[in-house]
Amino acid sequence: MTANPPLIELSGIGKVFYTEDLETHALSDVHLDIERGEFLSIAGPSGCGKSTLLSLIGLLDDATAGEYRLEGDSVQGLSVVERARIRNQAIGFVFQAFNLIGDLTVFENVELPLVYRDTRSAERKQRVNEALKRVGMLHRAGHFPAQLSGGQQQRAAVARAIVGDPLILLADEPTGNLDSNNGHAVMDLLGELHAEGATVCMVTHDPRYADMAQRTVHLFDGRIVNEEAA
Repeated sequence: MTANPPLIELSGIGKVFYTEDLETHALSDVHLDIERGEFLSIAGPSGCGKSTLLSLIGLLDDATAGEYRLEGDSVQGLSVVERARIRNQAIGFVFQAFNLIGDLTVFENVELPLVYRDTRSAERKQRVNEALKRVGMLHRAGHFPAQLSGGQQQRAAVARAIVGDPLILLADEPTGNLDSNNGHAVMDLLGELHAEGATVCMVTHDPRYADMAQRTVHLFDGRIVNEEAA
């Protein structure tokens, strides 16, 4: 009987950014598997390629070398529309800057991924309320982002990321704009979601938070130089 493939398989991944007279090698020969239900952190100094790697995993950008397989299927050469569809259905994003839409309520922000899926109204309402309840923000559903603290905005962003029950949750420096108390609270929330079965891949430069993951890979100059289990 053949074992299930890893959720994410990266083989020999490279990424080069080209300008008029310069090549910048952001990633070089990256090999990385992420298993279902795993909590992985990607650590390293500023400029080492962490966010570039997360963008590639999240299908926000294309690799210039290597192969990326999601659930055993290659994602190389997919159209822009197909990549957008996979992002919407399979990947949840949590960004450092929250990226909430200011003139939408918390409920409407969290609802957006389901609107793009053409999910029926009654199901959208149920899913959004469940997601907001999971992150402790149901009582703020009618508020606008400007009426929330930074920690509350990030909780709303987490709810938006999980409302569609994605295959993997990608978090790019999720505590970067938060004070230590709110940072710890958001990390505790990610830990709870992982304990409930979520697959989490997080970029962080903070060793305290990297250590909360089951496994940490360390990047330096675009290469994985070390890997350690918790």
